[in-house]
Amino acid sequence: MKKLGAALAAASMIALAACGSSASDDAGSGPWKFKDDLGTAISLDQAPDRLIVQSSVAAALTDLGLGDKIVGTFGPLKNAEGKPDSQVAGLDITKATDVTGGGEYGTLDLEKAASLKPDLVVTSAYLESDLWYVNDATAKKLKQLAPIMVVSFDGKTLPEMLDSTERAATALGADVDSDAVQNAHDEFAAAADRVEQAGSDLGSKKIVVGSPAKDVFYVSNPQVSPDLKYWRDQLGLPITVPSKPDEGGYFQTLSWEKADLHPADVFLYDDRVGKAGLAILDDQPVFQTLAAAKDKAYIPWTSVAPPSYQAYADIMNRLATELEKYAG
Repeated sequence: MKKLGAALAAASMIALAACGSSASDDAGSGPWKFKDDLGTAISLDQAPDRLIVQSSVAAALTDLGLGDKIVGTFGPLKNAEGKPDSQVAGLDITKATDVTGGGEYGTLDLEKAASLKPDLVVTSAYLESDLWYVNDATAKKLKQLAPIMVVSFDGKTLPEMLDSTERAATALGADVDSDAVQNAHDEFAAAADRVEQAGSDLGSKKIVVGSPAKDVFYVSNPQVSPDLKYWRDQLGLPITVPSKPDEGGYFQTLSWEKADLHPADVFLYDDRVGKAGLAILDDQPVFQTLAAAKDKAYIPWTSVAPPSYQAYADIMNRLATELEKYAG
């Protein structure tokens, strides 16, 4: 695994140098041009210095040394308990202005956003046609304020997703060759080693990943989640693939009466459900027949996280620590 980690780190640097060098050169004075992951060509009179960024991407850009350029954020900042949400780990949520709209999903407070005089808006896309936390109507209005740069995660492996973020960050002026960023790559590789060993130590035990809701039980599909797929296919974690994923493929929806369809010795739960969501499990008699429930082998899964090597190194170290409790 150490060789694999080193190879991944080396490959990511080669790919980054190949696709991001021209953008980095443009990050100084004079005209600035960049083609984002959706193929959108962005051209500005000078490198953008005032950014409004989707919250989890803002956390990643902060990890990469661009925190001072972020003047506004949109998307989740706090969890149900009022604490900083796991998807913005490392972001000082008091520093930038929150321009999230108060209406339906994907709306922004455009008046507040305009007051920040942004040069560029940055968000991500898990599906190329669907911007994260920006709906179509808002996007049309937002483009009149500033260009939108999109980092796409669609169909990418976890390392590819993180490299895409670094490519965008490089264009924005980040130094991905800095000691801090290179250390994050090393920490990622070391954490991956730990997860691989922890998975091996589980022996024949099975992991189910999902999310409890009041009326149904969602079993997540590792084949379409970059992190779960990486952990399963590259690191060997015994994560169950649901038998009949719903349309879109992200999960299988089960009634609570069928919550034992997939045997589970360890349950990774979407940490967005909070304590209240996790408490639902206590009232589900069929789920309680699973070994994971009997042993309270519940491990939080950060299903949406800052797309940076540092963030995922931290996530995987925490995951390994928890998995180690259930070895053998």
